[in-house]
Amino acid sequence: MRKGIYILPNLITLLSMFGGFYSIVASLNSDYERAAWAIMIASVFDVLDGWVARVTHTATRFGIEIDSLSDVISFGVAPGVLVYTWTLSSFGKIGWLGAFFLVACAALRLARFNVQMSGAEKKHFTGLPTPAAALMIAATVLAYEEVIESLEQWNMVRLADVIGKDYWVLAMTFLLAGLMVSNITYHGLKEANLKERRPFGILVVIAAFVALVAYHPALVLFIASLAYVSLGLAEALYGLLRKRKTVTS
Repeated sequence: MRKGIYILPNLITLLSMFGGFYSIVASLNSDYERAAWAIMIASVFDVLDGWVARVTHTATRFGIEIDSLSDVISFGVAPGVLVYTWTLSSFGKIGWLGAFFLVACAALRLARFNVQMSGAEKKHFTGLPTPAAALMIAATVLAYEEVIESLEQWNMVRLADVIGKDYWVLAMTFLLAGLMVSNITYHGLKEANLKERRPFGILVVIAAFVALVAYHPALVLFIASLAYVSLGLAEALYGLLRKRKTVTS
């Protein structure tokens, strides 16, 4: 600390923290759309600060600590406040307890990540990453009306009337919180190893995805977030069934 700190990566981390704080303020003002987009923007800065620190060789223990504190605000407290003010407040005590459980699990997830950084957890993640859980909540808020309308157009049952928005959002909150502190493996960007040569078609797929996000951002981000969360669950279930089959045979 006597030698000073690196400004650029820590400044980007503070921008991510600002996005989380702005989301909290917007949620308290019932501006849920802006609150959700603020979490999305915070996640972009969260990716950038780590990338900049690695590229410029400015990663420090101070940067790691402030990044974790920022993540607790932006991907723990902010989505907790958002989901509570948007829906869970109708449940009374169980609603704010569900929101707190999300925040607590995010903090526990980050603490475990910091402990494991120099050990087993390098390229993949143990448990759902906190930004992914926060993005799932933010994308749900943004795309909820469109998803329900699409299901109704396909005559797939009036989901909102049968289940009720409040109940499945409450269930989703507890599920995301549990996944963050679980031992389920989730893939990270480091596994992609972008420095190596890849087939040309991958770049085309990325370009198509960017175009889809630009055309229909809320719905596409919701589907992408849901796919990421579901992929980890599917792989864990497949591994469990495969292990059980091996034992029985």
